[in-house]
Amino acid sequence: MNDNQYLSRVLAAQTFADDSPEMIEMQSQRANVEKILRDKYGTSPCIRYGGSKMKGTMICASFDLDIHCYFARDDTTPGETLREIYDNVRETLGNEFTVEPKKTALRLTETALGLKSKKPNQMGVYLHVDVVPGRYIDGEDGDVFVHQNEGDKERMKTNLITHRDHIRDSGVRDAIRLIKLWNVQNGTSLKTFVLELLVVDLLKGHKSNTLTDQLTRVWTAFRDESDALNVSDPANSNNNLKPALDEKRSLLASHAALTLQSIEQSGWNVVYGPVDESDNDKAERLQNLIMTVPSGQRHKPYGSE
Repeated sequence: MNDNQYLSRVLAAQTFADDSPEMIEMQSQRANVEKILRDKYGTSPCIRYGGSKMKGTMICASFDLDIHCYFARDDTTPGETLREIYDNVRETLGNEFTVEPKKTALRLTETALGLKSKKPNQMGVYLHVDVVPGRYIDGEDGDVFVHQNEGDKERMKTNLITHRDHIRDSGVRDAIRLIKLWNVQNGTSLKTFVLELLVVDLLKGHKSNTLTDQLTRVWTAFRDESDALNVSDPANSNNNLKPALDEKRSLLASHAALTLQSIEQSGWNVVYGPVDESDNDKAERLQNLIMTVPSGQRHKPYGSE
């Protein structure tokens, strides 16, 4: 098995089958949340998957469910202002779940949902559900405003479809998923949205390269160009992502340097571990990994970024 075959097997191990308990549970939870919102607000809101489920970048080691609930511009049923929409949706969901307010999302906590992965090599990984309320800026589609609990501005302009297309159609989703796994394993905890944008930007013109070449290029940039790294939100250039990146530049550089050195000395298996181990060995290894990474670093949906 060569290095690229090894990485393909790592990806396969990090992929949920469509009929897996986790995927079925995510669909069930989405249907449950949607029913609660429909019972309250009727057919008005547009309710869609978001995050890694929507963009095709989900990994088993760190997964959650993002649901976006956007109301038409002229619909005042959920409230007159973005703050009212946020608070009213929070109250509606609070009748059924324990709700934790995040920056732009409403997190239905693991205490309320209690979903624990049933995969032997994913024991201990919980599903978080984040609901992001918002209002379309023009009509019933396109750009939206969402309320922000943090920062100088009370609202943020975004576009779910623009984000989806930018990542899903980037041609480098496999590299994105492997870098996300690396991000989890090393506890770097760079926000997923920023990490995805970085990988897409760094691999422009390198889509046809092998996975080993793509990952090496990303880590080399993290190591050697740390201060020069920059990303821009494709849906809103005014959304300042620099603070989130600045906070992690030194960590990215140090972990990338160690990773490249480890590959040179010991090969690619040292990065993600063996892929032919028994289910029991995988369960113990992943459980040990999970216990060393704070839960707040394992779950970073877009809605909370």
